Amino acid sequence: MNRVLAHSFLLFFAAAISACSTMPSGLDLSLTQSSMDRKYVVELQPPSPTPAINQMHSWQVRLASPNGQPITRAHIEVDGGMPQHGHGLPTHPQVTREVADGVYLLEGMGIETGVKLEALFDVSRWLAEQMGADLPGLTYKAGGFAPIAS
Repeated sequence: MNRVLAHSFLLFFAAAISACSTMPSGLDLSLTQSSMDRKYVVELQPPSPTPAINQMHSWQVRLASPNGQPITRAHIEVDGGMPQHGHGLPTHPQVTREVADGVYLLEGMGIETGVKLEALFDVSRWLAEQMGADLPGLTYKAGGFAPIAS
């Protein structure tokens, strides 16, 4: 019975995870992008290479022409989305000021999963043990994250 339950849960779990982790084809995740009309180059600079989850951050936005000339006194609005999940950013970040020529402060960035990753990892490891086989994906094998300082 335990094995049947594990198999049933595994099928549901795998379907749910694959639906959430399917990336649209051709998705470019780089932090430097050209505008659609190629008039501007925008670079997002996080406060660290791996920004903390469930904390508010201030990022920098660099705005330049294609030849690298800084764009000053720009009005920048931020909108973000995750089309594969059907929702946008959990916060409403805003560019509050220009800190240098073509460099703007973006405040209110938040990265939030709404998922208890440690619990998800525990369940994944338990399922792999019950099944006697590795599950699809590698995240649960990597382990947890460092605690967030309050």
